[in-house]
Amino acid sequence: MAHLQDRRAQNTEGDFYVDSSCIDCDTCRWMAPEIFSRADSQSAVHHQPVNEKERLAALQALLACPTASIGTVEKPTDMKRAQASLPTLISENVYHCGYHSEKSYGAASYFVARSQGNILVDSPRFTPPLVKQLEAMGGIRYMYLTHRDDVADHQKFHDHFGCERILHADDVSRGTQSVEIQLNGAEPYAIADDLLIIPVPGHTKGHTVLLYDNTYLFTGDHLAWSVHLQHLYAFRRHCWYSWSQQVESMQRLLDYSFEWVLPGHGRRHHADKAIMAAEMQHCVAWMQEQK
Repeated sequence: MAHLQDRRAQNTEGDFYVDSSCIDCDTCRWMAPEIFSRADSQSAVHHQPVNEKERLAALQALLACPTASIGTVEKPTDMKRAQASLPTLISENVYHCGYHSEKSYGAASYFVARSQGNILVDSPRFTPPLVKQLEAMGGIRYMYLTHRDDVADHQKFHDHFGCERILHADDVSRGTQSVEIQLNGAEPYAIADDLLIIPVPGHTKGHTVLLYDNTYLFTGDHLAWSVHLQHLYAFRRHCWYSWSQQVESMQRLLDYSFEWVLPGHGRRHHADKAIMAAEMQHCVAWMQEQK
């Protein structure tokens, strides 16, 4: 939990604060940009909540913080309301889970509610308030893991919900060797008519992305929106396997159409399919220029 004695001097005065344990994962800044910003390579509160909407966003960020680096001077009396608000709806039946895990360096995870079986995309923290909410939403049929970095508490979710986990064999490690469905090769794999897993080696050897309903692309650490560059991009400095293969993998995604990019790290992005296609072309061109 956050400690008041470690409160960063960059915080504005008031109830909410960020302490010095912040790992600069960006979670709070994109969840509640009106409250949190970056200051000297860590997050800080630049504006205290002044209404219920801002306070709820601040509490959601507090709950999502992977290192519990966000605190309040006064004990919140409305924490249960914030807990009940997670997962938060993104669009239609797609949700952001919150409760990011330090094991995944604060990566986002998602929940897709489907009549044919719900999908958990990558692993949040296994914490009672979230588990209770997921139970109320119908549990988990599949736990899809984009790559080896964002598996966090996958075993606990499997043990509790009995979900089948999916991960490419090239990213299976000692901690994930019990995953039920281990994909092989470079060909797309259809879980169902509305769920297509596409191998995109590059960031890691076995990285894949999930295309849901030809609309939502869950991209792990393969593709995200950059607020600094103001375009779609890939993490050049955090490519652990092969940049040239990651460029090829991005080119492969040009054959698909979608409206949402929902990453583990980086910012999500929404545009109509024509605009998204043009932005993907720009992303590939930008990647080809990187050394």
